[in-house]
Amino acid sequence: MTTISALYDTHSDAVAAVRELETAGVSDKDISLVSNSTSSSYEQEVAKDAGTGAGIGAAIGGTGGLLAGLGMLAIPGVGPVVAAGWLAATAVGAAAGAAVGGITGGLVGAMTESGIPEEDAHFYAEGVRRGGTLVSVRVTDDGRANLIKSVLHRHRNVDQTTRARFYQDSGWTSFDESSQPYTRDQIVSERDRWTQ
Repeated sequence: MTTISALYDTHSDAVAAVRELETAGVSDKDISLVSNSTSSSYEQEVAKDAGTGAGIGAAIGGTGGLLAGLGMLAIPGVGPVVAAGWLAATAVGAAAGAAVGGITGGLVGAMTESGIPEEDAHFYAEGVRRGGTLVSVRVTDDGRANLIKSVLHRHRNVDQTTRARFYQDSGWTSFDESSQPYTRDQIVSERDRWTQ
């Protein structure tokens, strides 16, 4: 099994990618979304729809699927996130295992456990820390890998090489879950840098 991931500067671009993946027949069991919610830009929408029983999937035009299962959790070094899918469940389990057994845990541990190279996992975790949204897809049929990559890239995903170079030029070397999560103002500034 292969895992294909993409980072997005905006939650809405990531949601559009997830919706297209589901429309293309990718099972919601194979899709995961982890979105920084420190800036609360969509947190109220999730809460409002959950209160009326609609769920986030219905709020964005779906009738269920992955997005109907969005929930809130906190990831060390990232802060509060809205997450759904297998990666979120794995991250929670990895964090618990790290607390007990001293293994690499949290988001980076969950990604490396799913086959994402460690360097990429650190980049994706840092991207979520800085306000981004990560979409990861487990690919069980290699014949669908190109379709999945095409869908993920069609929705304004982050160019990993360019962004990683920017992070490194700013002194970043790897994701550190003991770092303070970005503040709302830092996230707004980061998003403004890339989405204008």
